[in-house]
Order: sequence, then C-alpha cells, then structure tokens
Amino acid sequence: QVQLVESGGGLVLSGGSLRLSCSASGRTISTSNMAWFRQAPGKEREFVAARSWTGARTYYADSVKGRFTISRDNAKNTVNLQMNSLGPEDTAAYYCAAGARGPVIATTPSEYNYWGQGTQVAVSS
Repeated sequence: QVQLVESGGGLVLSGGSLRLSCSASGRTISTSNMAWFRQAPGKEREFVAARSWTGARTYYADSVKGRFTISRDNAKNTVNLQMNSLGPEDTAAYYCAAGARGPVIATTPSEYNYWGQGTQVAVSS
C-alpha cells in the first residue's frame, strides 16, 4: 500500500505559476509510474502528465505541453508538477496517482492503483 498526499494548490491569476507536490508514504514509489490527473466540476478526470518509474520518460497531455513539467525524486519519494502560464481552463482538482511500472505510460485513470485526495487549483482571469 502507498499513501499519496498532494499539496501546493491555491488561487492564482491567469499567467501565473504553481508548483504541486505529491508525497508518498507506506512504500517506495521508485518502482511505480507516476502521474497527475485533474478533474474540473462536471467533467471527467483527465490525464495531465506522467513520468516513468526510471524517470527517463515523460508524457504530457497536449493541453499542458510546454507549460507543465513533471519531475520525481525517488530518494525523497516525491513527485512534483510545475505549472506555468496558467489559464482559467486549468482550474480543477489535481490528483497524484501511482501505477505499475511498465514500458507504456498509461493515460487512463483505471491504470493507476493509488490516488491522493487531490489539491484544488483555481485560476482567475
């Protein structure tokens, strides 16, 4: 079992930046592909970014490519999401997720086994 706790959400003006953190406990995440998803009110949870268990590969949703960066520190058992050039369309609850390691980085929520409780991001125009 692994427990995930997100932090760093908040209210920011359009064009601003936020850095989300996900802290894991219970076991190491060094053998897990890690991802961030988000869910806006009335919408389905959508994939944002992921990084492979080795850290060598990353994958981003087209909507955040070039603006968001996912990083991980296996020694600290943490995963971060740096979000720049935020817009109102980025307003959502952001969730950290851990999935099985593998050659393919999954982008669907059902492929991830462990989830945090989420942190809210609100971007005002």
